[in-house]
Amino acid sequence: MTDTLVAEHDDCRPCTLSWRLRLLLSIGSGALLPLSMAPLDIWPLALICPALFAWLLFRQRRREVLRLSFAFGLGLFGVGASWVYVSIHDFGNASMALAALLTSLFVVLLAAIFSLPFALLQGHLLPARWRPATAPGSRDGWLLQAHTPGLYLLAFSGLWILGEWLRSWLFTGFPWLLLGYSQLDTPLAGWAAVGGIFAVSLVALASAACLCATLLCKRRGQRLLALVLVLAIWLGGAALKPISWTQADGPPLQVALVQPNIPQEKKWQPDFIQPSLERLVALSAAGWGADWVIWPEAAIPLLYHRGLPFLEEMQRQALASNSALITGILYDDYQRGVYHNSLVGVGLASGIYHKTRLVPFGEYVPLEHWLRGLIDFFNLPMSVIHAGRGEQFGLQAGSHRLAAAICYEIVYPDLVARGTRGRAAIITVSNDAWFGRSWGPLQHLQMARLRALETGRYVVRATNNGVSAIIAADGTVTVRSEQFIQTTVLGEVEPRRGDTPFMQFGSGPAIALSALLAVAGLGAGSWRRRAH
Repeated sequence: MTDTLVAEHDDCRPCTLSWRLRLLLSIGSGALLPLSMAPLDIWPLALICPALFAWLLFRQRRREVLRLSFAFGLGLFGVGASWVYVSIHDFGNASMALAALLTSLFVVLLAAIFSLPFALLQGHLLPARWRPATAPGSRDGWLLQAHTPGLYLLAFSGLWILGEWLRSWLFTGFPWLLLGYSQLDTPLAGWAAVGGIFAVSLVALASAACLCATLLCKRRGQRLLALVLVLAIWLGGAALKPISWTQADGPPLQVALVQPNIPQEKKWQPDFIQPSLERLVALSAAGWGADWVIWPEAAIPLLYHRGLPFLEEMQRQALASNSALITGILYDDYQRGVYHNSLVGVGLASGIYHKTRLVPFGEYVPLEHWLRGLIDFFNLPMSVIHAGRGEQFGLQAGSHRLAAAICYEIVYPDLVARGTRGRAAIITVSNDAWFGRSWGPLQHLQMARLRALETGRYVVRATNNGVSAIIAADGTVTVRSEQFIQTTVLGEVEPRRGDTPFMQFGSGPAIALSALLAVAGLGAGSWRRRAH
């Protein structure tokens, strides 16, 4: 039986490197993958790194598959999510050693979640009849021994995407560093409006799998088939990219984004409240008269009811200027005794939106009874926020209803797509001062660009210290600010109507297709084993 299984792989090039070199290559390729995304945007790495990773896993024993996939995850998140250290150390007042420890634990958890789907490849979570055959006298079976490279790569691709989806909701979700974000400026971005970020990740991964197939397969016909598939994927994306799935809903509107650049360490100090308000007013002078004036997340450093006199003053100014002002503020619900991270409209704007998807530790503390008070990081000023209801009327600016996404919410594709139905544009506000001069804010902007592509809507992004930007419906940034400066960004927004396919169907089809690929790859290998 073992001889038969090995013979079936005569058309493959098995990896014969030492396990130490494999481990080094795995963690190295994981560390290089974030460089394919913002701010460096070396997008070919998004094809090369997964291809190398798939090649390293092929025909590895069970234990080594988990070891290599965990190493890849350590590299991926150790580089791509290292900005968490800035929040913990600089603003959570943790020592360098403690901040490094907490960041390391965070990276280890993400790496473990990343490696979990690949356990399916070597059968730990499969029914007994599906598990890979084991050589006599061996405690570890080979990874999908009876598979051709094509079946293996089907399973690998499907499980990678299922892993991204798992990461988007497990423990409230951390949908960061998804492969598709690297392809914003390539033809593959055309798939975003059809199937969302997971569809873009899937076609990027399929391209990487085909690249890997050219390494694993000796037969010229198989290599040619892989190249044809890559060509079809990229031509399909190029054909989809120019399609406008939504239509203009009125003339362009003038928009002003106020970026006050309030130092994070001073933002909630009582003696800095008045200077903060004065700075907002001064910077808004250049924007009054625009159709929309947008202030960032929690721009007003007062609770809503204490800030009513100031809001009434801004109401008069906005009406006199024929402008709609939308600002972030913390809303204190006296009746329920809870606080919300909110957006409110004044002047020609109206309504209020309470944030529904909160940031762990930043806005609430998991296991609060045990963690609250242990270190300053668990006592951040905004870590007492409550989530708003899922269904809210939201904001209105003049005759247009607007979708709202506060900070972290913009990284959730289905949440944004649902909230954008029947809305003319997306308003997102943030305070990325928490992440200093790290890559975090630029990665955040890149994800907002993908939301524009998925929904066919302009995204208006106002931040405390940058990057503030207006993103067109095709994902291009029409105007943006520099970071760490006080400024007012002026630009135009075109209201849109209509739904993209992704807004209608969400991520479901892309996830279902990924599951089908995984089952096809695993199940076909199982059938081949039984047949032999």
